[in-house]
Amino acid sequence: MSAKPIPSECPMRKHNSTSDTSIEQSAIHDNKTTTTTTTLNSCQNSCQRHSGDALSPDNQIPKLTQEPAPGQTIPLPTSRVISSIPKAKSKEYWEYPSPQQFYNALVRKGWQTPEESIETMVDIHNFLNEEAWNEVLKWERMKKCDCDGPKLLRFRGRPQELSPKARIIQWAGKIFPSLGTPPPFDRHDWTIDRCGKEVRYVIDYYAGPDEGDTPIFYLDVRPALDSVESLVDRIRLATRETFEQFRARAQIGKTEE
Repeated sequence: MSAKPIPSECPMRKHNSTSDTSIEQSAIHDNKTTTTTTTLNSCQNSCQRHSGDALSPDNQIPKLTQEPAPGQTIPLPTSRVISSIPKAKSKEYWEYPSPQQFYNALVRKGWQTPEESIETMVDIHNFLNEEAWNEVLKWERMKKCDCDGPKLLRFRGRPQELSPKARIIQWAGKIFPSLGTPPPFDRHDWTIDRCGKEVRYVIDYYAGPDEGDTPIFYLDVRPALDSVESLVDRIRLATRETFEQFRARAQIGKTEE
């Protein structure tokens, strides 16, 4: 599980685009980073699935308009940021929703979100997705492929469904309260194209205690147990991490002697 502090200046404002393809997944806003009082619970619920309009098979999201929402009081940017995540079916990269699209998505779900908070929420949303992709790449480096690397084929937000691992952690917390932890505030399933083979990853998003004015998030990214290969990969990584921790402790012990 990887802890991700949100930097004071989120690095996701490098390139803009006007394409209609977006990654609109999780939106987290901490009231210490702006003057608003939007709660984590409210932002968590913004991950609820859309209904009504036709959904894209690639992301289960309808087309998001760039027009101001009814009753909107301040203009929101319509520029979009290109991610570092390559698309499997083209040479392009996935793109994040603009602040206006993001706000429209929240409005259509019935959530009252301060308009002045939207840009911060989009920055955090984009940052977390970039970090999730970096974690996927760490797993993929264990594989030897002759192609040009993994690419994201499709994804799906499942905020109302606990993953098996998250469910086990919650059960363990009831039996051993000292091990208890709040449930993840969101879950995504990402399917990548690994040289023509589809591989599903499960991503659980946890909120950790803030460090001063910096919100902390934990990402638990791992291949889904859909195959023996994924099971072996998870065992290999867990064994390697355990060995590295043991070696680090041994080195500390030698230093103290």
